[in-house]
Amino acid sequence: MSDILLDRDGGIATVTLFSPGKLNAIDAAMWRRLAAVMAELDADTDLRAIVIRGEGTAFAAGGDLDEFRHERATVDKALAYHEAVGAALKAVETCRHPTVALILGPCVGGGLEIACACDLRIAGESARLGAPINKLGFSIYPGELTGLLKLAGQAVTKEILLEGRLLTAKEAYEKGLLTRVVPDKTVESEAYATARRIADGAPLAARAHKQWIARLLDGRPLTEDEKRASFAFLDTEDYAEGLDAFAAKRRPAFKGR
Repeated sequence: MSDILLDRDGGIATVTLFSPGKLNAIDAAMWRRLAAVMAELDADTDLRAIVIRGEGTAFAAGGDLDEFRHERATVDKALAYHEAVGAALKAVETCRHPTVALILGPCVGGGLEIACACDLRIAGESARLGAPINKLGFSIYPGELTGLLKLAGQAVTKEILLEGRLLTAKEAYEKGLLTRVVPDKTVESEAYATARRIADGAPLAARAHKQWIARLLDGRPLTEDEKRASFAFLDTEDYAEGLDAFAAKRRPAFKGR
């Protein structure tokens, strides 16, 4: 049975795309469940980082094509289906906690969209990324295209969608789609080491950096109130702890407040 699995280990959560009989292809229920899980994690202020992965040796082979004939039988049904997909992707992208995609094997279509919504992408050498839907006769819903376009730019996005070929991990890294590529046998340890490095840092600072990066990308100049708000850290315990730890040459113990 397909599902979105959730596990916590201290300040790090793992979200697993689980549909092993279909290379973790994502069905409608999984999209809705992903949105709910990410909303739950977003509200957990004790959390520090999230790893998103697929079950076994695949990230996700795209949407579950077996349900497309009935889930997208009319324009209204197709719109409702893809609005749910967009809501899940938005929940990943806007989650206050940093997200790390752990990518093995196929990362295709909807899987690529999820990976693009994450903050960092650690891939094994076997990873293959793309969206070969030109061979299926339909286009990506515009609301789902934003993440790939922001990450890869229009030239690479056009290459992926118009050619429909899958990129190797090396190609994807060279085109800016991946943060790092490591041997398959070390991709899990590297992804979790990345999450632990994030978790060891100041969580309020990490959340602020996500917020300000998203805000600056919209192109509008910062208001005076926003500039002042960027110094909210001055009144936090974590700021005092960071300076004290630096002066004492010890490891800081951040509490997220």
